[in-house]
Amino acid sequence: MKIAIPIADGRLCMHFGHCEQFALVEIDEASRQPAPAVLLTPPAHEPGALPRWLHEQGANVILAGGMGQRAQQLFAQNGIEIVVGAPADTPDALVRAYLDGTLVSGQNLCDH
Repeated sequence: MKIAIPIADGRLCMHFGHCEQFALVEIDEASRQPAPAVLLTPPAHEPGALPRWLHEQGANVILAGGMGQRAQQLFAQNGIEIVVGAPADTPDALVRAYLDGTLVSGQNLCDH
């Protein structure tokens, strides 16, 4: 499993398409332990670019604050799980909460 988290200033960026970087965290399936995050700079924000790029990076889970409907559809078409409404926390804390089943997600903060 590989989890992608859009970040700005070391925390979850609440608007998916406008983040500075993505933290990609690979999870060992047997031990359910995360490897250290790899930070990658995404391509320019254009329709469809981020879902395609994250799929190419091997992401199969996206933790986001807000995400547009079109991006959600593109991720779903690629079999990528999406969690929206996640809190603005650090990637480590978000991954741990997701793995523990305690990640609280709320309202999708994106309206397009």
